[in-house]
Amino acid sequence: MAVELNHTIVHVRNQQESAEFVADILGLEPEPRWGPFLPVQLANHVALDFMDHPDPPMQHYAFKLSGDEWEAARRRLLDRHVPTWGDPHMSEPGGVYEVGGEKGTYFQEPSGHLLEIITDA
Repeated sequence: MAVELNHTIVHVRNQQESAEFVADILGLEPEPRWGPFLPVQLANHVALDFMDHPDPPMQHYAFKLSGDEWEAARRRLLDRHVPTWGDPHMSEPGGVYEVGGEKGTYFQEPSGHLLEIITDA
C-alpha cells in the first residue's frame, strides 16, 4: 500500500469557530464530531481534525484549488473582510502572488494559523 496522509490535528482556541471558518472559506462543511475532534474533510481524503487547545502555536496550511474554486474562496474572504496578504510575512496587504502560472494569497483563521489558497497551474 502506498503511504498517504490521512489526517492532521489542528490545535485551535475554539474548534467550532475555526472549523466552520475554514470550511466556509474553502466551500466545504465540517464533518460530524469524532471524539475530541471536529474534522473538515478535503478532496484528497485528508482530514483537518480541529481540536481545542488553550494556546495553539501558529502553523501554516496551504490548499490547492481549481481556478474557479480559488476565485470563489477569495471572494468569500473579501466579502467577510478577512485580511489577506501576498506573502507569508504578511507585509503585502491585499496582495496576490503569481508564480509559474499559479496564484495565491495568505490569510489567518480565528486562532492565527496562516492559511494559503493556491490555484492549480
